[in-house]
Amino acid sequence: MTNFQRTLLLGCGLAALSGCGPDGVASPGTSGDVNVDITNPAPTPAPSPTPTATVKPAGACPTLTNDGSVELKDQGTITGPTGEYRICELPSLIKKSVTLPKVNGLLYAMNGRVDVGCDGGFKAPTAGAPYTSTTVGCSTPLEADTNVTLSIDPGVILYARTGQSWIAVNRGNKINAVGTASAPIIFTSQDNVAGINTDSSIGQWGGVVLLGRGRISDCDVGTTAAGTCERDTEGAVNLARFGGNDDSYNAGTMKYFQIRYSGFVLSSNKELQALTPEGIGSGTVIEHFQSHNSSDDGMELFGGVVNIKGYVATGADDDSLDVDTGARANLQNVLLIQRPGQGDALMEIDSNGKETETPRTNLKVVNFLGLQLSTSASNEGADKAATLFRGNADITLYNGAIITPQNECIRMTSNTDSANRATLTARSVVLQCNSTKYIGDGSGSAPFTADQVKTAFGAGSNNNSDTFTNTLTMTFVNGANEDAIVTADPSTLSSFFAAAPSPYHIGAAWSGNTAWYKGWTCDSSYADFGSGSACTSLPTT
Repeated sequence: MTNFQRTLLLGCGLAALSGCGPDGVASPGTSGDVNVDITNPAPTPAPSPTPTATVKPAGACPTLTNDGSVELKDQGTITGPTGEYRICELPSLIKKSVTLPKVNGLLYAMNGRVDVGCDGGFKAPTAGAPYTSTTVGCSTPLEADTNVTLSIDPGVILYARTGQSWIAVNRGNKINAVGTASAPIIFTSQDNVAGINTDSSIGQWGGVVLLGRGRISDCDVGTTAAGTCERDTEGAVNLARFGGNDDSYNAGTMKYFQIRYSGFVLSSNKELQALTPEGIGSGTVIEHFQSHNSSDDGMELFGGVVNIKGYVATGADDDSLDVDTGARANLQNVLLIQRPGQGDALMEIDSNGKETETPRTNLKVVNFLGLQLSTSASNEGADKAATLFRGNADITLYNGAIITPQNECIRMTSNTDSANRATLTARSVVLQCNSTKYIGDGSGSAPFTADQVKTAFGAGSNNNSDTFTNTLTMTFVNGANEDAIVTADPSTLSSFFAAAPSPYHIGAAWSGNTAWYKGWTCDSSYADFGSGSACTSLPTT
């Protein structure tokens, strides 16, 4: 039986989110063992029943490599409400390609940062021009990428034994985490294994970081003008660097997976998200991903080229989707659902204060629903509105709905000149907001006015409406009003966007289009996907 140390970190509480500022810690979580919530009332129980204890521990940890170069450490067993499990701890550095097999009664554990391969630098090192990796344990000069691939079988569960645990997939290496609709891969916390989490639990470990060689626009090393821009992962005590000049970079494949209770503060008031793609490229495949109860953003994209189909963000305590530093991203089938009364913006899109740098941040989202369920007025934290669009970013929204009856819907702000302001293009998008609806501000030479934001959205044209009343069923599934909106053809935006199904509607879920999120997601009291598996519990198969 594992003993759990109970530690309470004091910081900006959930109720004081609006006072934390952009670099503040909204919800710092715990030591990674136990979440202590001192502000929220007890949540409504999750809709799915907690499974009874049926799991028996595996007899031993599997052998991953014949030569012992990657060895799992047997840390005994851990017991929770679903049963008892063998703990097989990953090494801090995975130096050789391995596969984590699904073994009944076995959990893979992280005890601190886990590096997948050695960082290969801005571009792949070559003979005669070796690169000294920034990754701890990789001091020998590299003359080629280490080309390590961490493969994870369907149904595998990985959990963090400490808050400082996270996975870094370094440049020149890959992750191949491919679950299935019936057997998703789950990354989670020790508290989740112990069965002591609630719908308010957040911030119990770091998350998953994909480091690539795509172009970025905010440099810690080099410059965008010289084409040498690199950046360091926020909060990482030891360097985890990303950036390069390869927008087709392949960091691997991740499909049908959940990342639960992430966002622990690594250092200096900097916390990770559930998933953090940093400078990855179009060769990377991400599909069917649920971020649940991250204490920071559900997902934050730093630069590069990112294509995602099937993104579900539930309970993010900051932004459900954050895109910046020159990321060029396409997303289709997107559900952004915040906990009632918690969280900041549904989307925050900007250039991280580098309004004159290139590449410009460019986001295209097709078939989405953004939902804030608060029943009382709120300014949605520092972002002040359900969506925040800032300088040097181009935002395109097709066939979607933003439902936030108690809050403003769109804020656009500019701290630069008119040439570098954000742009917004909306087609077949509906808004349900409070009476203010739009916020325009800024401190540069060309700040936005509320009327300019209203014009940018274009209610009354292109099938857009800002006087919409939702008829959603089951919280997020279209009703008659949603299905009545005429849609726009997304194929004109990019070949990435799939041909419209039949019938085709706005939003992310309607009769005939619900299968994409079923089975691989987990349920909470505020977002029940009918999966029969509560986020507060582990599956038993």
